[in-house]
Amino acid sequence: MPRQSASRVRSGGAGVAAVGAVTRGTTGPDRLRRVERWLAQTQGARLRRAVDPLVVDLGYGASHVTVTDLQRWVRRVRPDVRVVGLEIAPERVASARAALAGVPGAPEFAVGGFEVPTDGDPVLVRAFNVLRQYESDEVERTWGLLRSRLAPGGLLVDGTCDELGRRATWVALERDAGPVSLTLSVRLADLPAPSAVAERLPKVLIHRNVPGEGVHDLLRAADAAWARAAPAGTFGVRQRWIATCRDLARDWPVRGGPSRWRLGELTVDWACVAPARRPG
Repeated sequence: MPRQSASRVRSGGAGVAAVGAVTRGTTGPDRLRRVERWLAQTQGARLRRAVDPLVVDLGYGASHVTVTDLQRWVRRVRPDVRVVGLEIAPERVASARAALAGVPGAPEFAVGGFEVPTDGDPVLVRAFNVLRQYESDEVERTWGLLRSRLAPGGLLVDGTCDELGRRATWVALERDAGPVSLTLSVRLADLPAPSAVAERLPKVLIHRNVPGEGVHDLLRAADAAWARAAPAGTFGVRQRWIATCRDLARDWPVRGGPSRWRLGELTVDWACVAPARRPG
């Protein structure tokens, strides 16, 4: 068993300014379950090999619930993991600490933003529904700051979801390599077509869903594959989604296989959806 971390969170102090802006704070139990499941099931190796199993939930919102949800998932992989919730609004931190005071093994909470004020470098940072309020040209700069705080082999997840967590998307970024993949994750039962997730694309892509951009081409191709897979719907919507992903994988760099697809997930290499660089 890897050694227990001895690092602690810096709560901030006089003259220490958090980087970023306060979010709306909208949250709810299990709202981020899709990305939590993905992290625990596909990124567990990062946690298992970490010397300091530190995980940060950045900008968790008005309630501590997403932090405790994340902790529950990652502890299935690494029981000695430390989960830290960071928020710019001091009153949100105070509320979370008060709500969980005296609870054994509760997450830690601290005032902080994109500077990630922790002693020790996190192996995972989740920033969900945070960057959507920023300008698109600020995203890559913020990614760079967050990646600089990761431990070797660490991962940053920047994503967005709807209010109930039924449609979500996220970009996975490694410390040195930068963005490596885009994942779409949807509730299949009421999905009209894959492109219905477009309004929940990460900030870096949401304004790129136009002709000539990779993400636009991906969603159009997914809709076409979904239409072709209609006969598979006889066996259920899950089988139709699996058939859609298998169809896409003929021409697109689709990751994973049926065990992930059956969950309503589709992950592709970042290179195929990266924003086009336009002159000027």
